Amino acid sequence: MELIDYIYGLFIDVKRIPDYWITARLNTAFKGHASIWYTEMKEIHGRRNWKWWKSQIIQKYRNCTCILQKTMSFENEKYSVDKDPYNWWLRQSKRLKAINPQMNIQMRNHKLLKKMPGELEHAVKCRCNHNCTLDDISNTLQDVRKRTNIGKYTAYKSSGFKEQQPFRV
Repeated sequence: MELIDYIYGLFIDVKRIPDYWITARLNTAFKGHASIWYTEMKEIHGRRNWKWWKSQIIQKYRNCTCILQKTMSFENEKYSVDKDPYNWWLRQSKRLKAINPQMNIQMRNHKLLKKMPGELEHAVKCRCNHNCTLDDISNTLQDVRKRTNIGKYTAYKSSGFKEQQPFRV
């Protein structure tokens, strides 16, 4: 799905791009397994227009198995202090977009913030509005991590080290 978004992003402002120009560049856009799939499909079906390739890409990568795999990856990965907030947010955001392309920014931000520890989630929510961009939230998250101990306590507590009780007389 990212490939289709990428192609539309490149050609949205340009009018009347010929199909052969788009399809000629598909083999450089695919990587790994997708590249092998594209090569085999091209050998079997020959030259086709962009509309046909788009439907094949959607049919191949917008099925229940791929969506379930993205959902499982999204649910299993929680935010931790040692991860780079920007990369984590971007990766999870792409997963949500693959699961539900019609999801709005507010809902996406809400779901991603729920994956964080409670205090960190609250601190970021207090500093950002509902329609924050990826950069806004990432900068806010980095700022909260640098200026406070929020989020660091969770890693400390999960390390197995027990706090000492204060000495009472």
